[in-house]
Amino acid sequence: MDVFPDRSVLGGAPFNVACHLRAFGMDPVLVTRTGSDSFHERIVNAMQDKGMDTVGVQKDPRHPTGQVAVHLKPEGDHYFEILDYQAYDFIDPVLARLIGLNVRPRLMYFGTLAQRHEISRRALASLLDSAPATRMADLNLRKPWYDTQTIKRALERAHIVKLNETELETIAHALRMRVTDEKQQAAELVKKYKLEALLVTRGEQASWLFDKQGNFSASTPEKDAAAIEIKDTVGAGDAFAAVFITGRLLGWPLAETMQRAERFARAICGIRGAIPQDENFYNEFLQAWNLTETIQQ
Repeated sequence: MDVFPDRSVLGGAPFNVACHLRAFGMDPVLVTRTGSDSFHERIVNAMQDKGMDTVGVQKDPRHPTGQVAVHLKPEGDHYFEILDYQAYDFIDPVLARLIGLNVRPRLMYFGTLAQRHEISRRALASLLDSAPATRMADLNLRKPWYDTQTIKRALERAHIVKLNETELETIAHALRMRVTDEKQQAAELVKKYKLEALLVTRGEQASWLFDKQGNFSASTPEKDAAAIEIKDTVGAGDAFAAVFITGRLLGWPLAETMQRAERFARAICGIRGAIPQDENFYNEFLQAWNLTETIQQ
């Protein structure tokens, strides 16, 4: 739960991405663990209302549903206060593996926060080993809940890595990289960890991608980007990730995928929170991207 000064909303990168994917006509299965509390029912009900599969939601008898205090700054930016020993720190490895074996996903999306404790770290490893799917790591580095080993594990297990420019700088420092140019850093990471691609988001500036063939691709910011009034930036990166995943699964050209991802991320910045309360929010994108046929199928 993302706890804002005036309300609590469902959140967390995996949940946000899964909600967007479902709205885009995909069939995501969220693997997580909640407490045996009122938040559990709220989460499950919300997922069912959105037509999402709840088979991957575990229930913990001892630990509470994860909560994050979101502190907003006047300019619309934010910072997180993440609590320790939450239910998602204790995702059952056996149950996680069974989900992978039964679902047989085409793509697995994961981050670093769920790796901060040993049990969920083992659960993630079991899940990733359960199916030969493309693996996308969205680093989402949050102090103090990561270390150099966490970063290395994510890079070693991923095919595609998404991060922002600040996180790229953090990784370069943690891994003691000698090169200081961002593109050279990306090239070195792709080569060392045998990645398919490294994707870097840069807020209002163009995002870019460096792949294993040595190709560099950058998006072009739209002219009307400044027209959106920023309410907060919570979930912008998750919105980008969801569209990028959708584009990859549906075979969109890379340039088009990145352009669409940026546009959707900006739109999310124009609302409060990471997930739109009104499902009609998605209609513009579904129509523009011809996704209504995908949903009907």
